[in-house]
Amino acid sequence: MYHYTESGLRNVWLVNGYTVRKINGEEYTSITDADELHQVIGRSLARKTHLTGTELRFLRKELGLSQKRLGDMLDVSEQTVSLWERKGRMPKGFDRIVRALYLEHLDGNVQIKEMIDRLIELDQHTEAKLVFEDTRTGWKKAA
Repeated sequence: MYHYTESGLRNVWLVNGYTVRKINGEEYTSITDADELHQVIGRSLARKTHLTGTELRFLRKELGLSQKRLGDMLDVSEQTVSLWERKGRMPKGFDRIVRALYLEHLDGNVQIKEMIDRLIELDQHTEAKLVFEDTRTGWKKAA
């Protein structure tokens, strides 16, 4: 079996689907369809009850997100995401959101990500003054 540490995870082993070649005295390992392997690993992680720090890092990278971008999506700092990845202690609610984001990414359904992006956009356009008016059909936000 091959210990697949290139994934960044310490507990991934491959029974097959890889070849080892020696070139100029150096051993090189080639993985068959590494993208598909990463999707299978990611789906397996996203179905766990709680992520470790290294598993969070794996999913974040598979989503193509920086620590800053994931922090923005979760409304926490980049340093907080870094701490979660190093210490492996992430609040359960955030853990669930990351796992849901990953699963929807795999399945091509990006409603959660779009909703979070829209909320971030709305947060950036806060109104200092809210004005309402009473109309014949009831209260409404004034134009």
